[in-house]
Amino acid sequence: MMDTIAINQANPAFLRRLVAPILLVASASLAPLAQAQTSAPSAPPASTTAAPSNRQVPDRAAAYYHYSLAHDYEDMATSYGRSEYATRAVEEYKLALNADPTSQFLNNGLAELYFKTGKVKEAIVAAQDLLKKDPNNLDAHKLLGRIYLRSLGDGQNSGPSGQVLQLAIAEYTKIVSLEPNSIEDRLLLGQLYSVNHESGKAEEQFKAAQQIDPSSEEVVLNLARLYSEQGDIEHAIQVLSAIPEDDQTPRTEFALGGAYDQNKEPKKAIAAYRRAVDLDPSNVDAERSLAQALLNDNDLNDALATYESIAAADPQDANAYLRIAEIQRRQGNYDESLASIKKAKSLSQEPLQLSEISFNEALADEALGKHDEAATILQKLVDQSEHSTGQYSDPEKNARAFFLDRLAVLYREQNKPLQAADTYHKMLDLGGDFTVQGYQGEVDSYREAKQYAKATEVAREAAAKLPKDRQIQLMLAGQLADTGKPDEGIALAKSLLTNPPAAPDAPAASQDREVYLALANIYTRLHRWNEAGAELDRAEPLSTKQDDRVYIAFLRGALAERQKHYDEAEAQFRKVLAIDPGNSMTLNYLGYMQADRGVKLDEALSMIQQAVKAEPQNYAYLDSLGWAYFKLGQYQLSEDNLRRASERNASDPTVHDHLGDLYEKTGRLKLAVAQWEQSVSEYDKTSPGDNDGIDIGKVHKKLENAWVKLAKEDASSSTATKQ
Repeated sequence: MMDTIAINQANPAFLRRLVAPILLVASASLAPLAQAQTSAPSAPPASTTAAPSNRQVPDRAAAYYHYSLAHDYEDMATSYGRSEYATRAVEEYKLALNADPTSQFLNNGLAELYFKTGKVKEAIVAAQDLLKKDPNNLDAHKLLGRIYLRSLGDGQNSGPSGQVLQLAIAEYTKIVSLEPNSIEDRLLLGQLYSVNHESGKAEEQFKAAQQIDPSSEEVVLNLARLYSEQGDIEHAIQVLSAIPEDDQTPRTEFALGGAYDQNKEPKKAIAAYRRAVDLDPSNVDAERSLAQALLNDNDLNDALATYESIAAADPQDANAYLRIAEIQRRQGNYDESLASIKKAKSLSQEPLQLSEISFNEALADEALGKHDEAATILQKLVDQSEHSTGQYSDPEKNARAFFLDRLAVLYREQNKPLQAADTYHKMLDLGGDFTVQGYQGEVDSYREAKQYAKATEVAREAAAKLPKDRQIQLMLAGQLADTGKPDEGIALAKSLLTNPPAAPDAPAASQDREVYLALANIYTRLHRWNEAGAELDRAEPLSTKQDDRVYIAFLRGALAERQKHYDEAEAQFRKVLAIDPGNSMTLNYLGYMQADRGVKLDEALSMIQQAVKAEPQNYAYLDSLGWAYFKLGQYQLSEDNLRRASERNASDPTVHDHLGDLYEKTGRLKLAVAQWEQSVSEYDKTSPGDNDGIDIGKVHKKLENAWVKLAKEDASSSTATKQ
């Protein structure tokens, strides 16, 4: 005792806390203690240190005394972080147990203390000893459960067998049986089952918790999370939506918005995020998610206002300025975008975010026509993302593939298809879908360079390396059909069908849709119109999503246009625009079709302008715009846009043909001849599937007439000179 008092003389508060409980326990124990002394007068007085281990009658006063010391040492160890206090606490617990060895309370306390002071093995042994004496000791089971949970959280799982996870599940299964009405215990057990990929058992626990308290926010969130992890987003939405409107909380609304996001329902996601923000205006995560959902839905003005609000509340938020820059770029405010990028760059310290900032800077430079600057930035990002080991984490793969793809697209826009092909080739080592994307981009680039043999070579290599990948096999099928081997290409495509047309009564598999569409494209390029239409007929019943149905209508419109069935084509294109008014591909196709025929020119111009606004660097859209202006007699605007299209793609024969017509119309016949000659040259190098014999014939006719006219002009000029 003298040692104990000496140690704590410097801490009078400690002594005051110690004396009070001792006095209480002394007065409470006075009568039984007197009785014990009367019945056994020869017994020595109670010891204040350690009772003999074989003592039959518990000395609860001594036990409480040592427990109080242990409790205070434990508090001091926690407050001051000194290990010697923790050691003294353990010693006092042991002395208390010497005085009252059967006390479940003291045994539980010592086991807890071991756990709190990091002596996990001792805690486990102590808890297991308790369970040997009482298998239903709830506190011991909870202690073991917490120990195993901490081990899981610290990444201390014992290996592939998941032994610690199984131990945790076993403990919480027992805890739930002993305490069946505890929502917290059932949620923990459900989460453990979820980690162990036992979704059915997890759902069972969550639903049991829901029966205990149907209005529990935690229960609903756990159920929704479980369904989302299973990919059953509709079920997650159903669970979250079932909460009465008055009982919805910021967290449930936020989770509902996330579920709608996953389900590609941006407008519903926006509504849920707005409700979450309204319920808790300080919920920055909900506001950020709302801003991103607005951006995803192309609601640029509201997205910009929301991100500006976030930036005003937190001027150090680099991501807010990055998104503001992205929106400004998409709105065409490139200088403002670059200023916001500069602000974001000054705030960010994260390497991945800095890479994204630089990427957006490259896009802004590209939009301003600074192609070399954009290429330099993208090349730097590509170089920085490369690992000499060839080993990449999933986020690193995503980032590298993104940079490579954009650099390749930029090279294609700069009319550098071979550099684009080399860039796509670097994606092959990333594996998975990135390899598929790399092969597809490489083949497309060689096609743009009119190197069809090389494109076929790469397609064959890809098909050999990825024999089970349908996209790659269909790519090769299309390439074969385009390069003089249509039967081989068609046979390859049909071999990928799970339910071929030979078995018409068999229900078509959803994956066959991709094959039918590929066959429709092959037949269209081969001018086998009826067979192309039949393949679209087979694909349509499998097109269950709205986007899929829109694409079928677009392909039917294109097929009709290729056959010069213009009314039918227009009907199909308008069907697309009724569902998706901003579909730039359809706006351009229908607008160009009308402009080329010289009908509904004002509407045609408006449609093409919308397409160009959506994709200002698309050379085909620029060509359509130039051609519409030509038909309207606005020749300067026509020339501006046709020249921009030619700069973007110098190998498209149609662009050169249009420029030739413009130069002839504006009295520059020699320039017109040069463009028509270039058009014929490009037609000669183009795959038959990419050109139309009628169009080529028209260009030849223009050239012949121009040569005759130039010859006459030269002859007249020579005669005048002689005279």
